Amino acid sequence: MVFHFSLFIACFLKPMVWTLYLGSCLVGIGAAVLWTAQGNFLTINSDSETVSRNSGIFWALLQCSLLFGNLFVYFEFKGETLINEHRRNIVYGSLAGVCLVGILLLLFLRNKRPSDTDNLIALNASGSQEAKTGPIQALVRSFKLLLTKEMILLSVCFAYTGFELTFFSGVYSSCVGFTKHFGNDAKSLAGISGMFIGAGEIIGGASFGLFGKRSNKYGRDPIVLLGYVVHMASFYLIYINLPEDSPIGDTSKATFLTSNKYLAVACSFMLGFGDSCFNTQIYSLLGYVYPEDSAPAFALYKFVQSLTAAVAFAYSTVLHLQWQLLILVITGTMGSYCFWVVEWQTSRMTREGYQKI
Repeated sequence: MVFHFSLFIACFLKPMVWTLYLGSCLVGIGAAVLWTAQGNFLTINSDSETVSRNSGIFWALLQCSLLFGNLFVYFEFKGETLINEHRRNIVYGSLAGVCLVGILLLLFLRNKRPSDTDNLIALNASGSQEAKTGPIQALVRSFKLLLTKEMILLSVCFAYTGFELTFFSGVYSSCVGFTKHFGNDAKSLAGISGMFIGAGEIIGGASFGLFGKRSNKYGRDPIVLLGYVVHMASFYLIYINLPEDSPIGDTSKATFLTSNKYLAVACSFMLGFGDSCFNTQIYSLLGYVYPEDSAPAFALYKFVQSLTAAVAFAYSTVLHLQWQLLILVITGTMGSYCFWVVEWQTSRMTREGYQKI
């Protein structure tokens, strides 16, 4: 399945409509398997003391691609008005090569140690591992898990991460590039915006990884609260800084304040940092609460997130900016509260010495 990523990148070496559509379908299938496997691998190689740290480190390393990938493309395409075949082959050939190296490194991942999942809470566990090793059993368990109170609440938070994923990865940078108030810098700012989103993701993930023991002590809810506050502040600043029709196309429509490119870049960083707050803590909570059902739990996480991301992409070129931000504010508020409810329940069980027998 991981080779689907290499195939998708290779489609751009000689782009054709049918190969791009086929490649997109393949990378979607591959991503579903890979993301679930990553979450499962992270869980089975963590315990209650290291799951927060490992989640933060994983997220920081993952998001390095946003920073270094954008930097590479920026310098390769700098000053180019038309991307010729030679330049395209350099970029996508390099990316395909990096992808293949990453696939080969999977062969060197360690096996699970017997003590790795000790002290994880095992909420709603479904029994022995031997009884549910097949794909059909895993699928059935996923549906059963989806109907539990904790997973229903967490699904609201998962949904928000899908909406904001589409916004920061596909909408916001385009809005910056479409804003004519930025003059000749508008298009280059779109690329710089992507770099600062990546920087926010990396700094957030690295910070939560380094201070993972503090999150064990004070809980995950303060970090999600921090992400919520940062995101709400960024949404307000974006609302007053960019034209309302900037998601649709080039615009010079009036804004509430004079559009400021430094503020636009700062908002990019805030979007990335806030996203890292939510995702690292979701990874940590799922690994802690569902150590015996980590694969179904992470599969549901990516399913709900991908579903809402697709919905957000569908309306992203139709709705004006203020309505997209309103959706994010509402779902972000609901998602944060639902996460806190599950986190508080988990903390209470931990304090009471809950352990599955």
